[in-house]
Amino acid sequence: MKAMILAAGFGTRLRPLTEQMPKPLLPIGGVPLIVWNLLLLRRHGFRDVVINLHYLGSMIEQALGDGSRFGLRITYSKERTILGTGGGIKHAEPYFDGEPVLVLNGDTLVELDLDALIAFHWTHRAAATLVLREDNDAAQWGLVEVGLGHRIVRIRGKGLENVGPTVPRMFAGIHILDLRLLQGVPTGAVLSIMDSYIDAIKQRERVMGYDMCGYWSDVGTLERYRQAERDVEAGLIRLEDRQFIAAQ
Repeated sequence: MKAMILAAGFGTRLRPLTEQMPKPLLPIGGVPLIVWNLLLLRRHGFRDVVINLHYLGSMIEQALGDGSRFGLRITYSKERTILGTGGGIKHAEPYFDGEPVLVLNGDTLVELDLDALIAFHWTHRAAATLVLREDNDAAQWGLVEVGLGHRIVRIRGKGLENVGPTVPRMFAGIHILDLRLLQGVPTGAVLSIMDSYIDAIKQRERVMGYDMCGYWSDVGTLERYRQAERDVEAGLIRLEDRQFIAAQ
């Protein structure tokens, strides 16, 4: 299985920090945010990573190179226009050789057992598995409703009806998907991957929810960026692979 990091966005909510630097390169504890995710992937056995690029993408490519100093092989999927999460994955589809892909949002700082996530995905024969969190503000983030057997039945109010009791969750920005869910999406289309997941739910595909309980932060605003910096200083999340960033 290959991995993809979504890194094409403008980082508008983080201005002025992102006026001269793309969001994935903002330092957290002195280490670019995207490097935290690269080393998480490496720690769990990933070797091939695709990164989509648009806004200040050349800076990301220059900073990371071919990935060899992180023990990885990085391929860049360049978007002339922003394609959204679903469109970006579809655009990068040729790099995945038809296999399922693990996708991480480029602005997510997380500690997660990816081996357990992948095992869950295979065990449940899922078409897609979304990493979820319990959060009192789940509705604000975009409510994900999970029914019996960890199956997601609605996303943002769209999906199946009359499914019995559900539990509210929020999407943590990490997911595994079978690329057949994008078969009907034309290359170059601009769309959210959630649209494809909602369609799959309506078609009774196995779209599963995997609950996480470890550290997570969406480093998408100035307030959350500063909080992530404080969390690193407090030791709430640690980088275990510093030997791979000595040349940063």
